[in-house]
Amino acid sequence: MKVPGSARITALYRYPVKGLSPEKMESADVSAGDYWPGDRLFAIENGPTGFDPARPDQRPKTWFLMLMRHEALARLKTRFDDGNGTLSIEGDGVEPLCSEIGSESGRAEIEAFFKHYMGEALRGAPRLLSASDRFRFTDSRSGFVSLINRASVDALAALINAPVDPLRFRGNIYVEGLPPHTELDWPAGTRLVAPGGVVFEVVKRIGRCAATNVDPATGQRDLEIPRALMEAYGHMDCGVYLRILEGGRVAARDDLEIARGSANPCG
Repeated sequence: MKVPGSARITALYRYPVKGLSPEKMESADVSAGDYWPGDRLFAIENGPTGFDPARPDQRPKTWFLMLMRHEALARLKTRFDDGNGTLSIEGDGVEPLCSEIGSESGRAEIEAFFKHYMGEALRGAPRLLSASDRFRFTDSRSGFVSLINRASVDALAALINAPVDPLRFRGNIYVEGLPPHTELDWPAGTRLVAPGGVVFEVVKRIGRCAATNVDPATGQRDLEIPRALMEAYGHMDCGVYLRILEGGRVAARDDLEIARGSANPCG
């Protein structure tokens, strides 16, 4: 049974380092049950937490450097190069850095950068952490892909009479063509089907935190997004988490057909 409507993908993004810059993607090759490619591969531990890279487990995001508490991160422009494994950092008047994230010396350079840049915001020495093959530094234990409806963001901007950059919500998939807030009414199990055979399944709505208060272009904490959502709608949700049911390639400008989930594996 169809859920009315379809959506067009306007943009795809990944966030290689938790809390740092978004990186735009033209397409993504996804696999069933897997994470969004290149997403949340690394995190910067804010002082010792006991996190064991050999036995990774889900930890509160407050254990890492992140925008909810550290808006200065948004004033940095970072880029991870998959080919040579380097992380580049520039902006906010700092000396540009390009270090190999997989080498001991490169990691030490990155950690030294954040020790100097973050200063008193640190609870201890920062440590650059890498995810294993079956782990990512995501906020959700089950929804590894996030989808943002551009119309919902535009509706919020009109409500508060201020521009709202959709990148405040740090989504992987941005879509248009849906009425505002339609995605919040999708029940868990709703399926989104891309032309290449990729199938996503809705897991749950995304509750928003103070990270969305930070302008991703300026690094200024200039809005109160969760408060505005609560006052207007009685909740702090914007966007939905998805899981990948069927793999393949998904690309910007693809149309996503929206359908009810089915208990029948052939449905």
